Amino acid sequence: QVQLVESGGGLVQPGGSLRLSCAASGFTVNSKWMYWVRQAPGKELEFVSVAKLLGTSEYVDSVKGRFTVSRDSAKNTVQLQMNDLKPEDTALYFCARDCRIGTLPTIMCEHKGQGTQVTVSS
Repeated sequence: QVQLVESGGGLVQPGGSLRLSCAASGFTVNSKWMYWVRQAPGKELEFVSVAKLLGTSEYVDSVKGRFTVSRDSAKNTVQLQMNDLKPEDTALYFCARDCRIGTLPTIMCEHKGQGTQVTVSS
């Protein structure tokens, strides 16, 4: 059974940093493209980043240069390091797999966790 559990969210001031973590079970994170997606109130689910196989990754333009996705195969986890956070990054962040990107940045995912809230505010 696929299970994804996110952690690490919180309240941070603009310019601050957070590190999100996703613990996976029922599969190995190295065998799947692993996504981070987010949903702000009143908005659709949005693509943030994907860790593809063989170490490559992609990001939505709005987070390039600020966010970094990585895997820890020993712990079977996926991380999202978020630096220089902005108020527009405020959202519920989900770890996900088996996703299809629609018209960017919208996305649909077959499996995702319960989410962790990130709030960027002074």
